[in-house]
Amino acid sequence: MKLELRGITKSFGPLVANDHIDLVVEPGQIHALLGENGAGKSTLMNVLFGLYSADEGEILLDDEERTFEGPGDALAAGIGMVHQHFMLVPVFTVAENVMLGHEATKSAGLLDLEAARTRVRELAARFGFELDPDAVVEDLPVGVQQRVEIVKALARDAKVLILDEPTAVLTPQETDELIGIMRQLRDAGTSIVFITHKLREVRAVADVITVIRRGRVVGSASPDAAETELASMMVGRAVSLSLGKAPAQPGDTTFEVRNLTVLDAAGSVVLDDVSFDLARGEILTVAGVQGNGQTELAEALLGLTPPIAGSVRLEGRDLVGLSPREVLDAGVGFVPEDRSVDGLVGDFTVEENLVLDLVHTPAYSRGGALNLGAIRRNAEHRIDEFDIRTQGPAQAAGRLSGGNQQKVVLARELSRPLKLFVASQPTRGVDVGSIEFLHRRIVAERDNGTPVLIVSTELDEVVELADRIAVMYRGRIVGIVPADTPRDVLGLMMAGVPQSEAEQQAAEHPTAGL
Repeated sequence: MKLELRGITKSFGPLVANDHIDLVVEPGQIHALLGENGAGKSTLMNVLFGLYSADEGEILLDDEERTFEGPGDALAAGIGMVHQHFMLVPVFTVAENVMLGHEATKSAGLLDLEAARTRVRELAARFGFELDPDAVVEDLPVGVQQRVEIVKALARDAKVLILDEPTAVLTPQETDELIGIMRQLRDAGTSIVFITHKLREVRAVADVITVIRRGRVVGSASPDAAETELASMMVGRAVSLSLGKAPAQPGDTTFEVRNLTVLDAAGSVVLDDVSFDLARGEILTVAGVQGNGQTELAEALLGLTPPIAGSVRLEGRDLVGLSPREVLDAGVGFVPEDRSVDGLVGDFTVEENLVLDLVHTPAYSRGGALNLGAIRRNAEHRIDEFDIRTQGPAQAAGRLSGGNQQKVVLARELSRPLKLFVASQPTRGVDVGSIEFLHRRIVAERDNGTPVLIVSTELDEVVELADRIAVMYRGRIVGIVPADTPRDVLGLMMAGVPQSEAEQQAAEHPTAGL
């Protein structure tokens, strides 16, 4: 089926998310939609899938104009969508999820589950999915859950399949498997729209690449295009993708975590007997698929989540039991994974956000009165030092772009002498150009002699920043390995395979290494 979008425009108040976008996807083609987070890619696909109504423009299928009042209309027209956050019912079986919304019935209105099982088996056999129709979804690995989403779309005879950031929750091996599935679907005649911001993957699988920046199509590219060329199209200027940092010169070990164990609100173990060391002047990155205890680790280190066992010692002092303010005052700089919720107060000004965790100190207040002059001078200095693109210190932080908001958070945390720097997802939702800048500042902090701990689900970032890599799986550290460890070994460890076994498997069965 040929898909064509003509002049699609979608606004949310004053924000124009899609600005007269044209796009053509030919039958049996993998068409990558490449752009930074916030570029308008997902909005465009939500318009196509009937979740949003376009303000202007046309949708054509096989040269016939179509109008979708909701996802049901899009599905009926042969368009399926696998969302970045899966739309599955965890307690249902695979077959029940696949039939949900278009249930087949037998006499007396009873559900025909056997028909759903048969359909799942047929599709799984055709594409080699190895999918059990009676398996409960919540018991399946994330990569298999994604296959359920794909089968769910194909069961409704989708001729156009939209994959929205499909590799965000996958290991490298699962990403390779997904790419194989996409190629099979393409060869069977399915048109695929592949939404992503990952240059490595788009070059590996796309037939055609369309680049979107700030809601507009800025050009098309061949999969043979260099990553630097694609990055420049995404950002609008030349970008260096290689950090080229010098080898670490580690000093004394000053940060020690021993047997750290944390429970969630339901009493389940989410951080299980975690131990590691960190020396001055080195970066330890934590790799793993989202949801394997990384968030809880960062929160436990800051004192946001009290552990039930273990110790966290910084220069001999145990931080367990201290409040977050006491931890920060002990010399810890902390960048949370969600800047809008935990890192900034959007309604506060840039200058106010730059002293959020320092405003109680004598440098910025005395006797309950703020030193507004000092706060303003600090802001002017940090804005210049960190190249924060703002209208001025008095602008509301919530009005800045994502990259500049993240620069405000890092500028605040790196503006004082630190004994430890912890950053969780430090470049999430940040454009390529800002990533380059932020990475260099993090390495500069390492070179200043500070122990640095980085938590990231982006494997490229993990490898680029690391001096050593700790791999987490289901709340445990599977192993701590050198930064030059092959990606296929890291991927197997991210799936829970012990280091020695992962190295052996990778040697016996090398992959594409995404």
